[in-house]
Amino acid sequence: MFAACLEFLGMTLCVAGSLLVMIACGLPTWKVNAFIEGNIVVAQTIWEGLWMSCVVQSTGHMQCKIHDSVLALAQDLQTARALTVISAVLGVVGLTVTVAGAQCTNCIKEETVKRRVVYAGGIIYILCGLFVLVPVCWIANNIIVGFHDPKVPPAQKREIGASIYIGWAAAALLLSGGTLLCCSFFSQGARSSFPLKLAPTKTITVNGEFDKKHYV
Repeated sequence: MFAACLEFLGMTLCVAGSLLVMIACGLPTWKVNAFIEGNIVVAQTIWEGLWMSCVVQSTGHMQCKIHDSVLALAQDLQTARALTVISAVLGVVGLTVTVAGAQCTNCIKEETVKRRVVYAGGIIYILCGLFVLVPVCWIANNIIVGFHDPKVPPAQKREIGASIYIGWAAAALLLSGGTLLCCSFFSQGARSSFPLKLAPTKTITVNGEFDKKHYV
């Protein structure tokens, strides 16, 4: 029962983390322009994402342009593209593997194999969390370094966008959920290592008395 609860909780966290990875990958808010030097009245806001860049006017009108060339992107954005897509795909694979080995399904009959399949699903989700954590931290570091670089003009300075915060949340959920799935494997293994042994029952003779061989 305890292992089943760990599986359910871990799977819930991992599914939520995978959805956040897909949202962060699609949103164009990885980098946003910084409002510095007291210039808070601006006519437009610039968003930069993995797939497109958007300009939001003060009137609320927004125009987006898809990146024409992958090679023209910065190295951190190219890496973030690849790793977030891999993380999203692995999230779907991890969900399939985990559901196949979960105790609430009958896809696999043997309990030992089911525990190993769930453990493999947990490892996949941990890899998903690492794949999304690396590009998010890399881009955040580049934004912070560029913001404090005096050689960068104020108009080109950027701040951390919402997609990076979503990516951090997704990585935390994936790593936590994958760890819980792996812990469910060890909890089942520890329980199966100590099987319950029952004492032999006492038999009653024809006369209604207990058999004397049970007495020392």
